[in-house]
Parts: sequence; structure tokens; C-alpha cells
Amino acid sequence: MGLEVEQVRVGSELELRVEKLVAGGDGLGRYHGLPVFVSRSVPGDRLRVRVTDRRRDYLRAEIVSIEEAGGGRREPPCPHFARCGGCDLQQIEDRLQVELKASAVHEALRRLGGIELPADLEVHAAEPFGYRLRTRVRVEPSAGGHAIGYREPKSWRMVQISACPVLTPELEAAVLGLGARLPAGEVPERLDLAAGDDGKITASPKVEGLGHGEVSRQIGDFAYAFDARCFFQGHAGLLGRLVDYVVADDRGEAAWDLYAGVGLFSLPLARRYRRVYAVEGNTVAARYARINLRRNRVRNVEITVGSVDSRLTGLPGAVDRVVVDPPRAGLTAELREALVERRPRRMTYVSCHPAALARDLRQLVSAYEISSAALFDLFPQTGHMEVVVQLARRKSELS
Repeated sequence: MGLEVEQVRVGSELELRVEKLVAGGDGLGRYHGLPVFVSRSVPGDRLRVRVTDRRRDYLRAEIVSIEEAGGGRREPPCPHFARCGGCDLQQIEDRLQVELKASAVHEALRRLGGIELPADLEVHAAEPFGYRLRTRVRVEPSAGGHAIGYREPKSWRMVQISACPVLTPELEAAVLGLGARLPAGEVPERLDLAAGDDGKITASPKVEGLGHGEVSRQIGDFAYAFDARCFFQGHAGLLGRLVDYVVADDRGEAAWDLYAGVGLFSLPLARRYRRVYAVEGNTVAARYARINLRRNRVRNVEITVGSVDSRLTGLPGAVDRVVVDPPRAGLTAELREALVERRPRRMTYVSCHPAALARDLRQLVSAYEISSAALFDLFPQTGHMEVVVQLARRKSELS
């Protein structure tokens, strides 16, 4: 019989079957109709789970035992997967991961925003391991030196690692060698590291024996300098395809690149538009954007440092193109309203969070039509899937 729903508490153990993967990577099952989100599960699993969080209309749970494994479940390749919070889908075969995440994005946009993506949606995937260019590690004192690792899921506790197979080989080697390189005494609690094309590693804060300062990556015709403090897309094998799809073949007089970072999209946009206006709030990233413009001899891009919302007054009504690549929270209400009011001819939205994208598109589609969309699996072994949506001003609004 089991417990009645009203009797379920944190710590209660339940049996259920996982129906599907949802955006973010959890599996969804039901207990007497009540949704239960189970981390590190696989659709088709029959599980015994322990409730970790009880809400009015759903539960969260962790696996106690796998009574029957779903199709596509595998032994995780990383020896630390059971405890480490860096990945959450290594229990699922690589090709199936992509299919399940794509389906979860479709459902999230449909359910939260009433948005139907085109039926011929492109899905781009590349190397499932050895791909990641950037990482942030934890550092703790240990006997004879320092322990290096990542947090446990939803915890401040650290898991010391002896391998991290999602990192590029040179970045993994640098991470695993950090404990021996760090000086005795007080060190930072966390370190950011990034890898360049030539195997050079940069760290922030500075680490003796590792590079400090910039690294560079060639993407298409442009070389991009950045350092470990900057945001830079993380999948070495998909950067070129991402840039090509975002920039596309449109041309015109003026384009705006909002949340421009180090100029990943600004530089190729400059070949297609007479003038590009890039806005970036992070001063370090904006400095590298200027460096990248100078070194690549791009002269028709203007970089503005500041919040995107503070620069909305400069966004003209007759702009040909706007590219937005916001953080996980998505666009602010003020920016959504400005984009609807001023209606550039074309807009490209690069999103790392389907729920925020669904909310934003729900408002934007009053002024724009979705012309195409694509998914990019930039973080294999995790529940994240990048979504790029190309929008055009509605035909009734075109002059």
C-alpha cells in the first residue's frame, strides 16, 4: 500500500517509476499523482527514493536503490560522480542524454511560455568528454598540502578529485597538479582556470607555476583573448558552430550585441553590419573585447561598459539586428519592453535557461516571429542545453 500522500515527509521512502527527464536534468516520477523530481535518475527507472524536500505541489527525492534500471542507464565514467556536484547525467548514455535534454527544452518552452519551436529544430552536439575549457575548483588544506575538488550536490562539502574527464586534457592535468603547486600557508578557497588553444592555462587568483593573464582561442577567422575571470563559452568543439548559427548571413546598417562578453559575436557581426554597438557590464570582459577588436583589426565596433538596462535609451527604433546572450535570469522586464516597443528587424536570443527563455519569449512573440531555432549541447554530462532562437519582426510590422 505505502504511505498516503498526506503522510509523506522529508525522509520518507517511496517507490515510483521515472517517466521523463525535465529541464535541468532531474527525472520526473509521480507518487499517487504528486510530481516527484529525482536527481540522477533515468526515464524508465523503477526506484526506491528518499524524500529530501516537501512542497505543497511537488517533492524532491534522492535514489535509495534501483529496483529496475531504465533503458540507456550506464556505469558513470567518472569515479567521483556519486558524490561530486559537477555533473548530473553521467548515468545516461551520451546520445540519449542529448535526445532527452532536447525533449525537455521543447516541453519547458511549451508548458511555461506556450512556445512551439520549429519542427526542424537543429541539435548540435560534439565531444561528450574532454571538452570543457573553463572550470572553478575548491581548495582546502589537507595533510601535506592542499586538496582540490568540487562541491557535493547542494552542499558546501568538498569532494577531492583524482580525475575530471569532462575537462580538456591540458586543463585536467593543471587541475590535478594544483595541490603540489600551491604555496604553503593561506590560499584562496576557490580558483578559476581556463585553457587556450596552445595548451596554456590561466588561473585567477594567480598560482605559482601556472600562467596568469590571458589565453587565446581561434574561432573561425578571429583570435579571442580572455582570462579566467571572464565568461567564455565552455565547449571547445562547438564554439565555431555556435558563432556561425548566431551571426548567420544577415546584413545591414546597425547591430547591437547585448551582454557582449569579450566580443565572441561582436567581431563576426562587424563583417555584416556597417556599425556594431556592443554592451558589456563586466569591466574585465569589456577590456578584452577592446583588445580583441584591436588585434583582429576590427574598427566598426563600439564597446560600452555598463548594465544593458542603463543603455536602453541608446537603442534606436530602426536598428537592423539585436543579439542578446543574457545570464541565467534572462532579460529584465525593462529590456523585454524596450525590444517589443522598438522592434529591431531581427533578433537573436542565446539562452542557457529554458524557463527564463520561455518567460521572455511569451512577451517577445507579440512583436516577433520565430524563424528558426537550434540547440547546442555545450555542457555534456549535465542537464544544461543552450538554446538559440532567431526571431524576425512580424510581417505586419515591417515597413
